[in-house]
Amino acid sequence: MSLLTNVMDHSLDDGYAEAAARKKAAGEGGLPKTLRAKLGLAAGLVLAALVVTVGAAQARVAAPVVAKEREELIDRIDRETDAADTLEDSVDKLRDDVSARQREALKTSGGDDQAELVGILAGATEVHGPGVKLVVDDAEEASTGGDGDPRETSGFSDTGRVRDRDMQRVINGLWESGAEAVSINGQRLTALSAIRAAGDAILVDNKPLVPPYTVLAVGDGRQLSTRFQDSADGLYLHALQENYGIRTSISVQDDLRLPAAPSVIVRTAQPHPAQPSTAQSNTAQPKTEHSEKGTS
Repeated sequence: MSLLTNVMDHSLDDGYAEAAARKKAAGEGGLPKTLRAKLGLAAGLVLAALVVTVGAAQARVAAPVVAKEREELIDRIDRETDAADTLEDSVDKLRDDVSARQREALKTSGGDDQAELVGILAGATEVHGPGVKLVVDDAEEASTGGDGDPRETSGFSDTGRVRDRDMQRVINGLWESGAEAVSINGQRLTALSAIRAAGDAILVDNKPLVPPYTVLAVGDGRQLSTRFQDSADGLYLHALQENYGIRTSISVQDDLRLPAAPSVIVRTAQPHPAQPSTAQSNTAQPKTEHSEKGTS
């Protein structure tokens, strides 16, 4: 108890107290005592005030210039954005015109029936018919980035996210299982379609997709569903669901409607006049009421 009492009564060490007393007796500390020291302190304060004043004045003078440059940059961005939108609209109209001319050329060269069949197989015609609806989505607990978006992280299926290669296998598996027409998130796929990755985004024909990925495939619904789920690609998708939490669902549909693809431009292949197309389609049916319209 005596030690605690001593500590409480003498919280400041005696040595510190003696040093403070000696410094005070010697006249050290506090404000300067001599005239030179006072003048030096005053000069320092004036210099500091001058620096602050000059800085504030420069910032005030530069503020309108910065604001003007910012407004000019915003105006330039708005102009370029409007120009890009105009060009995009022009491209869509030209694509529609090309698609319409292609369909007219097919009808002129091969007759209505052959033109419709070729249009279905090429993806140039809007179609409808029975089939399957397959929905593929990232895992519910997929790794997330700073904003809570799982698409902003690096890595692939081990983070619970669907990859472009996963979708490639799904689409190829559906074609192999008997699909006659396929679309992803409303985008019709053709023989020239490409599914790629750009960073963490999945692109179809250079257009980004947003999960969930809804795949529509026209064909013999029950047979198509069974064949796909029993195929290697269907088992691969099931393995993703079991091992990484990828969410999937497949259902047979009585009537699916798939839009036409943008204009398909073939630059190399040429038709052989001595070998007309003999392909047959028993399920997908063209929507002939839209055959004269271009699609975007």
